[in-house]
Amino acid sequence: MKNLFCFLVVFPFAVFAAAPSPLPTVGTVERLDPAFDALIAADAKLEKLAEGFKWSEGPVWYDGAVVFSDVPQNIAYRWKEGMTSAEVFLKPSGLLNPTPGFREQGSNGLALDLQGKLLLCQHGERQVARYENGKFTPLATRFDGKRFNSPNDLALRRNGDIYFTDPSYGLEKGNDSPLKELPFNGVFRLTPDGKVTLLTKSINFPNGIAFSPDEKVLYVAVSDGKAPRIMAYDVTADGGIAGERVFFDALALKTAGGKGSCDGLKIDRAGNLWATGPGGVLVISPSGKHLGTLATGVPTANCGWGDDGSTLYITANNMLLRVKTKTKGAGW
Repeated sequence: MKNLFCFLVVFPFAVFAAAPSPLPTVGTVERLDPAFDALIAADAKLEKLAEGFKWSEGPVWYDGAVVFSDVPQNIAYRWKEGMTSAEVFLKPSGLLNPTPGFREQGSNGLALDLQGKLLLCQHGERQVARYENGKFTPLATRFDGKRFNSPNDLALRRNGDIYFTDPSYGLEKGNDSPLKELPFNGVFRLTPDGKVTLLTKSINFPNGIAFSPDEKVLYVAVSDGKAPRIMAYDVTADGGIAGERVFFDALALKTAGGKGSCDGLKIDRAGNLWATGPGGVLVISPSGKHLGTLATGVPTANCGWGDDGSTLYITANNMLLRVKTKTKGAGW
């Protein structure tokens, strides 16, 4: 009987991980000037990261993730790479105790202080606050003994000064709210020692706020439905502002059917403005030239830099979006 030999042949094999599904995209990238090509790649897309919010606002890069507000829902959310949806980060985020009289109760604009701690404009508490160790610390609550309306957005200087806007959007009936104590809607400066100074009360609807990279110019968005625009001011040696002027008039975009108004804005390292306005995120040169638009298709509230400083996160109506850019935010 012949010996039978069995041969086991082992074929090498590889294990391949499934490629992640591409994120859905929305809107379009509209190019108006050749200079825009140096800021946004030809194949750039607006990626949708999360949705289902009532009005998303104020994105900021914090502790390896983007944190943003849902103002009417009184919640701040957190999203980072790999998440399929945003998670609740702060609830409540603005109004800490039930109080009647507020149209939008939650946090709005967010930023980081010089130590990397989270700063919030809290509509419901009518204050600028710092969040750390699970607690909110009020930083600015009043001017001349009167409560603020509903602080909306804020920007920091390298010396620690906080500049912020205070429209009445958080209050039911807005400027006609019985809760309104200040007879105007102002732009203010808060110094590290706690002193609050009124910079201007000439704008009825002050909203987003940001500095040029050299901090010599302060930009303030005006969300006036009849006259949407971005104002510019020279920053004086004592921290005040002067030389009020219209930097960009967005009325033509509004008249042409662009959804939304001038709201939040951020600056890149070259001084270009990435400003929400009628149509989406308007990219505007330091000289005021409209270079292009990240057309989201919906009213768009705000934006902020994240990751390595080259990703722009966008809060657009009920969504959180992002787009990869070829520049970086000022300060990155």
